[in-house]
Amino acid sequence: MIKRLALIALLATLAACGDMDFGSVGGGGVFLAGKPAPVVKTKTLADVGGDMSKITSYRYPDPRMYKLSFDAALKQHKPIVLEFATPGHCTQCDQQLQMLKDMLNKYEHKVLFLHMDQYYNPEAYDAFQVRGEPWTFVINTKGVVKEVYPGRMLYQEIDPVLADLTSTTGKSAAGASTAGASTAGKDK
Repeated sequence: MIKRLALIALLATLAACGDMDFGSVGGGGVFLAGKPAPVVKTKTLADVGGDMSKITSYRYPDPRMYKLSFDAALKQHKPIVLEFATPGHCTQCDQQLQMLKDMLNKYEHKVLFLHMDQYYNPEAYDAFQVRGEPWTFVINTKGVVKEVYPGRMLYQEIDPVLADLTSTTGKSAAGASTAGASTAGKDK
């Protein structure tokens, strides 16, 4: 009887999701590539009185990743690396954040790096439709999602993307928006 009820609940849930477009890879925000990033206010260090333990489960957090709310970061018109990772229960997330701290040191004045921990910023997970971890979104200067990386990503994968975005940062707005549009075609 319990198995039958569970099956009915599962089928009802799947039926409700019938009109959703999950892109070529499947769920978790992939279909956002090439589209404007959702605007969402997220917690910052100032919101938690500077207490890192109230904004991340990461053992070695870098305060630079928690200075801005995502909505405020979009207003800076800089490329953004938005990392969804909850290292309190995800070993890969811990490794991912270590790598991003190295990237932050390299691109600190050209790219904004924000870390979202599911325990402390669930609204961002909902807005970006993130399921599972880690997920990395690279957003261009126009607020368009340029790249989406489900799972752990390598330095060699993101470095060329950031190098390209930062080299177009000073160029025309058309160049920046073209960079975001290129991913939309790639995912179809």
